[in-house]
Amino acid sequence: MGLIFALLVVMFGATGSLILVIRNLYYICQPSEVLIFAGDRRTISDGRRVGYRLVKGGSSIRKPLLEKTFRMELTNMIIELRVTNAYSKGGIPLNVDGVANIKIAGEEPAIHNAIERLLGKSREEVEKIARETLEGNLRGVLASLTPEQVNEDKMAFVQNLLDEADDDLAQLGLILDNLQIQNISDDVGYLNSIGRKQRADLLRDARIAEAEAKAQSALQAAENLRRTSLRQIEAKIATTRADADRRLQNTLSQRQAAISEAEAEIAAEVARTEAALAVQRERRNQVEQQLQADVIAPAAAACQQAQAQAKGEAASIIEDGRARAEGLRALAATWQAAGDNAREIFLFQKLESLLSDLVDTVPQVNVEKITVIDASGGTNATKIAAFMAQLKESTGLDLGQTLQSLGPNSPPPPPEAP
Repeated sequence: MGLIFALLVVMFGATGSLILVIRNLYYICQPSEVLIFAGDRRTISDGRRVGYRLVKGGSSIRKPLLEKTFRMELTNMIIELRVTNAYSKGGIPLNVDGVANIKIAGEEPAIHNAIERLLGKSREEVEKIARETLEGNLRGVLASLTPEQVNEDKMAFVQNLLDEADDDLAQLGLILDNLQIQNISDDVGYLNSIGRKQRADLLRDARIAEAEAKAQSALQAAENLRRTSLRQIEAKIATTRADADRRLQNTLSQRQAAISEAEAEIAAEVARTEAALAVQRERRNQVEQQLQADVIAPAAAACQQAQAQAKGEAASIIEDGRARAEGLRALAATWQAAGDNAREIFLFQKLESLLSDLVDTVPQVNVEKITVIDASGGTNATKIAAFMAQLKESTGLDLGQTLQSLGPNSPPPPPEAP
């Protein structure tokens, strides 16, 4: 039983020692600070090798016997600036009072500059370093500006100071959050003279503005008078125009009435003319009807009669032609039937009409006898005489008697053969 108790005591003692050891080795980093564990070499983001590691806003365990822990605060430090007898551009000494808010950079790579330059220094020492750096920058900026520029445009002055101080503070691992210039003065009264000059300029500008306002007021009064006069003239012009328009409307109304009256008279004359034209049209229709009855209708009847007569004559001619055609057809048939003697028969048929025409030309010649002479040798004449004799025997037609009957007094002699 005593052994167990002894073992428990040893175990609790070992546990308490272990807890104490862990407590001494375990570090918690606040958000407003950074822990530096020195002793372990490592490579940072810019490629350099350093002998520490950083912990920001977290916790870590220190390697016993190999690392040593440092804390660095990142909170703002308020630094009061006062620069006296800082010569500005032009050789005027100025006094400047201001306030700056500075803190140690918490981000890489600027924090490495702060660790190398400010680690182990107290807060008062860091503020002193920052103050002296800012005062140097302030004197450098004042040397590049005139008192007028410093006094009139403080925003530009502060911006130039920020631009000047950023590089120097970054080399120290510090960040300038804010800078306010509270007062700018000098011991020789230059700024006061500038102020008096500015007040004089303001007074002058005020008097000029007052004079310009009075002149502007006078001009405005003249302009108002001119506008009033113009409005009165425009009103008179409008009245005159209205009167002229009224007279013009009256004239136009009278003219319209005259035009309407003239149009009515013209319409009446047109109506009378149209009525007379209708009468003339009726007369023309009557004359046309009378002409139709007296001339055109008889002429049309005569034309129709002439057409009918012409058609009748044409029909008679046509029928005569048809009869002759039939006679010619019959003659042709007889000719074909007569054979070789058809030619002589045709000549004898035509001889009657030929002799009649000859006798008519010599009415006092008596034909007693016809003698046919054959000038070629006698063959055709004999044939004709024989034909006449045969014709008389067969048909009873005495050709000689026929020729004799064509004469006025004497009977036709009988035909003789040669």
